[in-house]
Amino acid sequence: MDGGAAKSGKGAGGRKGAARKKAVSKSSKAGLQFPVGRLTRYLKKGRYAKRVGIGAPIFLAAVLEYLAAEVLELAGNAAKDNKKTRIIPRHIQLAVRNDDELGKLLGKVTIAHGGVIPNIHQVLLPKKNKEKSDHKAADKSKGSSPKAS
Repeated sequence: MDGGAAKSGKGAGGRKGAARKKAVSKSSKAGLQFPVGRLTRYLKKGRYAKRVGIGAPIFLAAVLEYLAAEVLELAGNAAKDNKKTRIIPRHIQLAVRNDDELGKLLGKVTIAHGGVIPNIHQVLLPKKNKEKSDHKAADKSKGSSPKAS
């Protein structure tokens, strides 16, 4: 009984017993790694709009994939600069905060275990000796010329 349904053509969805094609995901059709079908489901389930266009989840997946690739590339560079082979949250923090556009996009985001960006305010830095010596030399030259006249 269970094998007869496929041979007789019933329940084959109009294929008349033809062999079933291998399923191709929407992500692979679009050439993406991020799950287009899952994003479609999330957009529908979230009730952001009454209807969801067919291109919206594909575009969203492409944008998310691009952002993830950008962050991973910069974080990988930060890890390499620190002579590490594994990306940790600190590397992601350094990558995001040192990039102007990503820093603006993720300005209010807290990255767990990311630490802070090293920064010392200019007022707190000691003054350079070179500048002091230049000012003293200028003062001496000004002071000696009126006395000579």
